[in-house]
Amino acid sequence: MATVREGNQRVLLVVDMQVGVMREAWNAARIIKNVSRVVERARANGVPVIWVQHSDQDLPSGSPAWQLVPDLTPAENEPLIHKQFNSSFEQTPLEQELARFGATHIALAGAATNWCIRATAYGALDRGYDLTLIKDAHTTETIDLENGVRIEAATIIDELNIAMTWLSYPDRTNSVATAAEVDFRA
Repeated sequence: MATVREGNQRVLLVVDMQVGVMREAWNAARIIKNVSRVVERARANGVPVIWVQHSDQDLPSGSPAWQLVPDLTPAENEPLIHKQFNSSFEQTPLEQELARFGATHIALAGAATNWCIRATAYGALDRGYDLTLIKDAHTTETIDLENGVRIEAATIIDELNIAMTWLSYPDRTNSVATAAEVDFRA
C-alpha cells in the first residue's frame, strides 16, 4: 500500500529531454517549446524543477545524444537525476529530492511517452504522489512492430493522456493539463 502524501507542494519533473531521445520524436520542436514554457512558469511560481537524464547502451553517458536539448538547461540550484531504467524512481535519488522539497504533487513532462513518462507516472502514483501529466509537453516516436503494425506517436501520446484522466487511485489525484493550464499554485 502506498504512503499517501499529505499537503499540496508541487514540483515539476522534466524527464529525458535529451538530444538522442528527441531526435526522431513526434512534434519535437513544439514539445521542447512547451516544456520550456512550463519550466519558466514553474520557476516564476517558485515551484522546484527536477531534471532527469537517462543513460543506457543506446544513450551512453557523456555522448552527444545523451546531452539535454540545447533549449532546456537546468538552473544551478535544480537537481539533475541520472537514471538507467524507465521509471525515474528506480535506483535513483528522486524520492530523496522530492522529500527535500516536501513534494506531494508532481507535474510531469518529457519523453518518451510510452516508456519513461508512463513508467514514471505510474511510479509516482504507486508511491502516493498526486500527478498532473502535462498533455502537450510529452512525446515519443512512432513504433513499427515486426508484424507490420504501425503505432503512430500521436496515438501513443493520446492514449496516455486518456489513461491519466480515467485512472483511479485511493486518496490520490491524477489529471492532465496543457502547458498553459497546469496549476503551480499550492
